[in-house]
Amino acid sequence: MDDCPEPNVKIDAGLPTVLVAAIALIDVDGRVLIAERPAGKSMAGLWEFPGGKVEDGEIPEAALIRECKEELNIDITAACLAPFAFASHTYEKFHLLMPLYLCRKWEGLVQGMEGQRTKWVKINSLNEYPMPPADDPLVAMLRDFL
Repeated sequence: MDDCPEPNVKIDAGLPTVLVAAIALIDVDGRVLIAERPAGKSMAGLWEFPGGKVEDGEIPEAALIRECKEELNIDITAACLAPFAFASHTYEKFHLLMPLYLCRKWEGLVQGMEGQRTKWVKINSLNEYPMPPADDPLVAMLRDFL
């Protein structure tokens, strides 16, 4: 087991677990949508897969449907969401559990409804955009898959 990389998880950290659902929207050219975290939010200026916190009593798919409408002004359906991978990452004040879903079909044109910048990026160029630490392994898995 010496050849396994050290994960960024603290086994007995006593931190709350936060469930955040993320989506990799993939267009017909194989590009992935990323959004820049706006000023005033933690990790402002970093790029991320769109999504958001799963509310109490909500399932991740419902959170993504809601978040995509609120943040990007697009409509997606649960049938078009394919579970892909997840991140488990300990930050200073919480532990993040983040399932990533793939989606190739939606209705509407992507618009940053909260003032955030968005970009369609070729998968091999994603490493040119600084992302939160929890996203790094997801980017590598997505690159290998696409």
